[in-house]
Amino acid sequence: MPDRDNTAQRIEAAALRSKRSAPPGWAKNGFIAALDIGTTKVSCLIARVVGEGIVVVGVGHQASRGLRSGTFVDLDAAEAAVRATVEAAERMARENIRQVIVNVSAGSPLSRLVAYEVAVGGHEIDDADLRRILEQAKIGQPDAQGREVVHAIPVGYSIDGCRGVRDPRGMFGQRLGVSLHLITAARGALRNLSACIDRCHLEIADKVVSSYAAALGCLVDDETTLGTTLIDMGGGTTSLAVFFDGELIHTDSIAIGGIHVTKDIARVLSTPLAQAERMKTLFGSCLPSLSDDRQVIEIPPMGEEGAGELSQVPRSLLVSVIRSRLEEVFEMLRARLEDAGLDKMSGRRVVLTGGASQIPGAPELASMILDKQVRIGRPRPMKGLPEAAYGPGFSTCAGLLRYAVNHPHQGDSTTYRPVDPPASRLSRLGQWLRENF
Repeated sequence: MPDRDNTAQRIEAAALRSKRSAPPGWAKNGFIAALDIGTTKVSCLIARVVGEGIVVVGVGHQASRGLRSGTFVDLDAAEAAVRATVEAAERMARENIRQVIVNVSAGSPLSRLVAYEVAVGGHEIDDADLRRILEQAKIGQPDAQGREVVHAIPVGYSIDGCRGVRDPRGMFGQRLGVSLHLITAARGALRNLSACIDRCHLEIADKVVSSYAAALGCLVDDETTLGTTLIDMGGGTTSLAVFFDGELIHTDSIAIGGIHVTKDIARVLSTPLAQAERMKTLFGSCLPSLSDDRQVIEIPPMGEEGAGELSQVPRSLLVSVIRSRLEEVFEMLRARLEDAGLDKMSGRRVVLTGGASQIPGAPELASMILDKQVRIGRPRPMKGLPEAAYGPGFSTCAGLLRYAVNHPHQGDSTTYRPVDPPASRLSRLGQWLRENF
């Protein structure tokens, strides 16, 4: 018993020290946790920070409940799914977490670009000036129909009206301007997300729009620089993120995903949803073949489990159902890009990711409709990530971890340009003094 008491005291003391010393948004003892809450799947990755990199030490995933098209419809069911997922990752990592970086797919995330200027009085521009203009630009935007800023990303600066400045730090001028990419979501949806996390006794270190996180998880630097559209095909929503010149310039989403394909199959073939999902996985495709009419699929009837006689349909019927729905998705995305004026600026490359992108023929169908080169995006190599988590369905969760490492200011929705790595404690102390005195 004394040993147990001493162990408990040591654990409690270590926890208190961790709470005092851990930087904002990072889990205790150098651990970070990413939580991807989707319509059909909830996944969690726990990683340890090692130098400037990360090593994944815990993985958990469960079937999602309580969400429809990315929107919470049953907080109790969603809470249970999140709890089970996080606990599985914690058992594997042998570590309890208290903060998570979570994705945002609800609330219809929308993009818009705004310009803002502040006077800098001719002195040398530093990080404090960047923070000031970004905060003022974000605060100065009116609350449009109950929406809340999730990201405020600078896509370019200007000094005294001279545009095209990549990084104004160290330069001089009278007025500093910024072109800001604001991504907003419905405040009610964000509050529901926070409520779900709170009920699991966790804190939100930061929130990241799903398509942005997926892009960080699977895009390479050349793709973001030359112009790429990432399409994240989730279970309940399909979202896109457009990159140009290394910056995220547009996001959008539609409330159609892989679950809608499954429901179409269940309705047309009159079979249970579980069987429709199974047929989509085993026999589904977007592209017809010459053998589809000859290949027959046995379908169990709805409501007669184990007793009803199996019906038979040609595989061509299944293919036509899947193709019709995915054609609708890609045509809607093409229209959204054209409406935003980004069909040309977004480049010639598209990256498909998310669980629904694994339907055979999806890249070829997307290439035909969007008239672009298409590839399947999977998480970039990451130490400790098991082979089973290298599928497109884990791109968002992997991207959340990368966001955590690259944005140590977590807890603030403004995305600053990263501070130079050589910055020392002395320079940070000097920056604090300049800001406060």
